[in-house]
Amino acid sequence: MRVLAVGDVSGEDGTRFLQKTLPPYKRVAGVDFCIVNGENSNRGNGITPDSMRDIFAAGADVITTGNHAFHRREMYDTFDSSEFVLRPANFPEAVPGRGWCIIDKGRYQVGVINLMGTVYMEPLGNPFQCVDSILKKMENCKVILLDFHAEATSEKRAMGFYLDGKVSAVYGTHTHVQTADEQILPKGTGYMTDIGMTGPVQSVLGVSPDIIIQKLRTNLPVRFDLMRGGEQMLNGCLFDIDEHTGRTTAVERVRLT
Repeated sequence: MRVLAVGDVSGEDGTRFLQKTLPPYKRVAGVDFCIVNGENSNRGNGITPDSMRDIFAAGADVITTGNHAFHRREMYDTFDSSEFVLRPANFPEAVPGRGWCIIDKGRYQVGVINLMGTVYMEPLGNPFQCVDSILKKMENCKVILLDFHAEATSEKRAMGFYLDGKVSAVYGTHTHVQTADEQILPKGTGYMTDIGMTGPVQSVLGVSPDIIIQKLRTNLPVRFDLMRGGEQMLNGCLFDIDEHTGRTTAVERVRLT
């Protein structure tokens, strides 16, 4: 089977570009299953029920999120009611939603896990211990994919090696900059440190460069408005996975403009 993971969708323009680009690409590339990180898909940041519906309409099977998951209160009930919209599993149990799911695709099942790193980020539960407990609940699932929403490259790579041979693929989101280290780890797990973002090309992580430059030059507070207009891109990664063994057989970086 062929799995496409799409990097953080940035704002309305990124969502529109996803709707325009993803359906034809899925057909041409023969994608069987698609995961999209939608935590920045709202006009500002966060995800809303409207932007969630737009991402599903574009062709996502599962939507993952990250540190902006709960920035929009109107999404809280939707996290509880939507089985295939995930928030990081290592948030406290009392928060809305779920951090993993299993989708029945007929001849095989696909498990998706969403975790958040803790290095340079919020002090959530230990992601390594959290994934151990989740995997015990997925023992009958051959194909398992992890969106690890994390800041530190070292933490992402450590998670990849930790889960090598235990899951089908581990890929990173959050930094919005696509890395060039797609690979198959020694025991058959596909890996990429960060799959990038879907949104404006001439931006700083989706935000207007002028705003970020002002912040970095003056240290004064600024509003991080997402950049509107201009050339857009879709970043992601393709994983070819043997549905019988759960091992990745090929990895390909994706960048569409």
